[in-house]
Amino acid sequence: MKLKINKNVLLDNLNNVGRALSNRNIIPVINGILFELTSEGLSLTATDNEITIKAFIDKEEIKDIREEGKMVIYGRFILDIIRKLPAEDIDIEEIDGGKAIISTPTSKYNLNCFDVNDFPNIKIDFIDNPIKLTAGNFKEIVSQTVFATSQQESKPLLTGINLKIIANSLECVATDSYRLAKKHVKFGSMVSDNINLVIPAKNINEFVKLIENDDDEIELHAFSNKVLFRYNGILFQSSLLNGSYPNTDQLVPAEFEIIYKVNLNDFYSIIDRASILAQAKEKNIVSLETKGNKLMITSSSPEIGKIEEVMDIDVVKGEDIKISFSAKYMMEALRSFNTEEVMIYFNGEIKPIIIREDDNGDLLQLILPIKTY
Repeated sequence: MKLKINKNVLLDNLNNVGRALSNRNIIPVINGILFELTSEGLSLTATDNEITIKAFIDKEEIKDIREEGKMVIYGRFILDIIRKLPAEDIDIEEIDGGKAIISTPTSKYNLNCFDVNDFPNIKIDFIDNPIKLTAGNFKEIVSQTVFATSQQESKPLLTGINLKIIANSLECVATDSYRLAKKHVKFGSMVSDNINLVIPAKNINEFVKLIENDDDEIELHAFSNKVLFRYNGILFQSSLLNGSYPNTDQLVPAEFEIIYKVNLNDFYSIIDRASILAQAKEKNIVSLETKGNKLMITSSSPEIGKIEEVMDIDVVKGEDIKISFSAKYMMEALRSFNTEEVMIYFNGEIKPIIIREDDNGDLLQLILPIKTY
C-alpha cells in the first residue's frame, strides 16, 4: 500500500482507534493497528478483543492513493511518530511485505509490521433498524450513572451499566450494591424489540470519550453478545457482560417520611469541606443532622479534630433526622445533577437516601446509609 495524507487527518483517526489498544495483551499482533487502503479510502482498526474501534477516512480526505493494500503497524509507535512529526503531509508505504516507511521531506521511519494474516478477523454486524440517539444526550446518560458501577471483579455484572430500551423509553442503571444511579429518558422513535444489555463500564467510558459534537447522531446496534455504536464514521463494538442484571426497582420506596429541598452547590460544598477529616478514614463517613430548617454536616477524627458545617434548607415533609453516609458517594451523586436545587428523601436512619431533581425527575441517585454505632 502507498498513500499521502495530511498529518492531522490521520492523527485524529489514529487517536480514536488507539483507545482500543491495551498494554496488557500477550498476543503481539493485538498491539497493532490494521491499515486497509482501497480506492474508496483508508480504514483503521484496533481491538483488544473486548472492544473494537474502526475509523474510515474517505478518499476525499486523502491527498494521494497510489497503491491499495493492508498492513498492521505497532499502534503505540505509529501514534507517537505521527503525533511528533512537524510536517503537514506524510507519505506511508509498505515495502518487502513486512515493513512500513513513514516519511516526510525531512524525516524517515522504517518500522517492522505484524503479519496481516495474524490480525483477528473482526466481524462487524448491523441491524436494519438501529436505535438512534442524540450524542449529547447519550453522553449525559452515561456520565450521570457510570460512576456508580462496581470496581470489584468478584461482582462482574455490577462492573457494567444496564441499558434497557422498551418502546420509546430508555433506562440506564448502575450500582455497586452500596449506591445506585438510575436515568430514565424518552426518545422520539419506537423500538419493536426490547433491549436489555449490560455493557462494561470501562468500555462505554471509552466510547463516550469519542463524542465531540453533542448534536450528532449515534446508532445503537444491539446483539445477544455484543453492541455496536456508529458515530461520525467511527464504529465502536463492545462485548457484553453475561447474566441477568439485578432488579433494582424494589430498592426505591414509593413513599417517604422526610423530604428536604436543598441548594445543590451549598449542600455539595459543606460536604466537601466536612470530608477533609473523613478522607483519612476508609469509608469516608460524614454525619447529617437536621433541626428544623437547619442542616448540619459533621466529621471527626480522634487524632485531628472535628468539623461542623451548617446550611439552611426547605423542609417539605417530616421531622428531624440524623444519618451517616459516605461523603465520596454523596458528592459523586450530587455532581451528576445539572440543577440549582435537589430533593433529598429519607425513611429513617437505616433506610436508603434518595436524591432527585424533583418528584418527577428523570435522574435518581440512591445511597445506603452507614451505621456509626
